[in-house]
Amino acid sequence: MKILFLGDVVGNSGCEAIKKNLAKIINKYSVDFTIVNGENSAPSGVGITEEIVKNFFLAGANVITSGNHVWDQKEIMNFIDQEQRLLRPENLISNSPGKGFGVFSSKNKKIGVLNLMGNIFMKKCDDVFEASKKFLEEYRLKRDYDFLIVDFHGEITSEKMAIGNYFDGNATLVIGTHTHVPTNDSRILRKGTAYQTDAGMCGDYDSVIGMNLENSLNRFLKKDSKKHFPATNEATLCGAIVEGNLNTGLAIDIKTFIYGGELNNSI
Repeated sequence: MKILFLGDVVGNSGCEAIKKNLAKIINKYSVDFTIVNGENSAPSGVGITEEIVKNFFLAGANVITSGNHVWDQKEIMNFIDQEQRLLRPENLISNSPGKGFGVFSSKNKKIGVLNLMGNIFMKKCDDVFEASKKFLEEYRLKRDYDFLIVDFHGEITSEKMAIGNYFDGNATLVIGTHTHVPTNDSRILRKGTAYQTDAGMCGDYDSVIGMNLENSLNRFLKKDSKKHFPATNEATLCGAIVEGNLNTGLAIDIKTFIYGGELNNSI
């Protein structure tokens, strides 16, 4: 089972790259299931809209995850209850709309997708380790699903690595999102879970984490500037492709995926 995970889609350039390239990437690499983090995909660079969600599904995405900007486009608060394939972090405060976990089908196999958010330097949410402990007490690999993918939306590497190792042996892949920079540490952990600290973004890298370069520099230099807005040149699609063992649900292989745009392409 080959699963493609793509990191935070940023603005119009990221959306256009998904619409233009995702179907052919899925075909070229014989991908069976695709997850896209869409929390920065709105034209403003924060949040996601109903139209974008539908466009991602039409392009080939099976599930869309999110993070701290999930509610920045208010329309999504109602739509997320209607669309089971759109996830928000599982450990948001109780009574938040939508769900943070779902089980989906591909080739007669069940794929669990869990969306978590870190606690350090992030918006307030429930303790992510307590939420993870509760989840692992309730759900089990090869009993409740054949594969499990965990999107950990967090700011700091140590928290991401700790979660990766906490899920080791109980998930197919744990991959970080949020920092918009792909890390060169994809590997399989001791007990068989594939891991990468951050998937990177699907956006224009001639920028500051996807935002207009000149305006971002002006803000740091305390010069005249506008509210952050996305860069608009060709986007690079970043993430990982993991291959899961049909018998164990653990990882056979993981490869960093970088396609198009400014970065050196690789898989």
